[in-house]
Amino acid sequence: MTETVKVLIPEEDVDKKIEEIGRQISIDYSGKTVHLICVLKGGAFFMCELAKRITVPVSMDFMAVSSYGSGTESSGSIKMIKDLDESIEGKDVVIVEDIIDSGRTLDKLMELLKTRKPNSLAVCTLLDKPDRRVVDVKVNYTCFNIPDEFVVGYGLDYDQKYRNLPYIGVVEFED
Repeated sequence: MTETVKVLIPEEDVDKKIEEIGRQISIDYSGKTVHLICVLKGGAFFMCELAKRITVPVSMDFMAVSSYGSGTESSGSIKMIKDLDESIEGKDVVIVEDIIDSGRTLDKLMELLKTRKPNSLAVCTLLDKPDRRVVDVKVNYTCFNIPDEFVVGYGLDYDQKYRNLPYIGVVEFED
């Protein structure tokens, strides 16, 4: 079986939307430093591009969590693979995600981060699949709502491939 990737959101549209979201975050956090927390691995591409477009001071940290175990459905609990390097106490935090679907992992991650006493906690995602939502999570900044399709590019992968695509694509499988 081979796969091909069909463009869903062209590079120009992605760039334009990230610019828009960066402008909005800059307005919302005027006079403050925004602390971006990237959820690895997929969020890295998006966070780097987003940070370049935010005009207020930015600090960053990274974490990696998993909620899938060996299955394909979220388990509802998270396993910490890489924790933050710095305390977030008193900081204005924006969690940066590549994609939100069921909301389970994000919900658990937000619960955990709230216990660490940030001044504020918001969520920014490149892609949102609201049709897949199981847990109602508040997403403050969304670049694109997308249909329930398997997407790659801009950090999202299929079997560790296609993360480096500068656009969002849909994987199509062929015999």
